Amino acid sequence: MAIDFQRNENALIIQTAERVDSSNAMQFLTDLEATIEPSDRVVILDMGRLTYISSAGLRVILQTAKTLQRENSGFAICALSGTVREVFQISGFDQVIAIHTTQDEAIAAFAG
Repeated sequence: MAIDFQRNENALIIQTAERVDSSNAMQFLTDLEATIEPSDRVVILDMGRLTYISSAGLRVILQTAKTLQRENSGFAICALSGTVREVFQISGFDQVIAIHTTQDEAIAAFAG
């Protein structure tokens, strides 16, 4: 599972694949770990392409969030579709991970 990413002066933006489930969750974690560098102070996970996420995918996101929190890096998610947003709300993830509508909104939340 390939992820796309770009770094700018404000953040590392990572775009997910269309699905994150038990068949590719470990690869997703490996890709995230390989992409995120200690110097990345803000990481935004753009989930605009994501159409499905399983509990295995949610675990990867939670693990990534906890790791970044320990490293004092900011972490947010943006661009959730309606169905995926529901999964985040039902699971309570929207209470522990910042969720924004757009990349710009997510980056702005860490500015200043």
